[in-house]
Amino acid sequence: MSRSHSRKSWREKLADNKDLPKIFDTAQHGLSKRWGGGMCVIPRPRDVDALMRRVPRGRLTTINHLREALARQHETQMACPITTGIFAWIAAHAAAEAQESGMKRVTPYWRTLKLGGEVNARYPGGVPEQRRLLMAEGHRVLRRGKRWVVADYEARVVTPRPRP
Repeated sequence: MSRSHSRKSWREKLADNKDLPKIFDTAQHGLSKRWGGGMCVIPRPRDVDALMRRVPRGRLTTINHLREALARQHETQMACPITTGIFAWIAAHAAAEAQESGMKRVTPYWRTLKLGGEVNARYPGGVPEQRRLLMAEGHRVLRRGKRWVVADYEARVVTPRPRP
């Protein structure tokens, strides 16, 4: 069975709305102690991708900053940390897939860091590719123990704003 028949491409996964967004009360799902109380949004994959696309060259964002923007966009107290991370990962792989097919303007996924400015080793190309792309935009990427982080990332972080 060929790949196209066995599973969706990354771009197909990105385009799949999965009946989202969904908004729910964390208290009703037993998540208040873990995530805090209030309303939570599970965004669509393309909502996460759209915010990642809005991070300009030379600037950075984090998964938590994306979550803040998604919560504001959906008028909730928070965005789901699990799905936001998964959808950022899907957006990264969809961008790499698009680039491989010849597209020039793709989602700059390397600009979206994990908590604490950590480079996401699970993005396409792993740490070496993320380092190369970040350094090409003028960022310093340093090793801290087993992790790779962008030096002084806080000074370059933006919380992307969704398009009206």
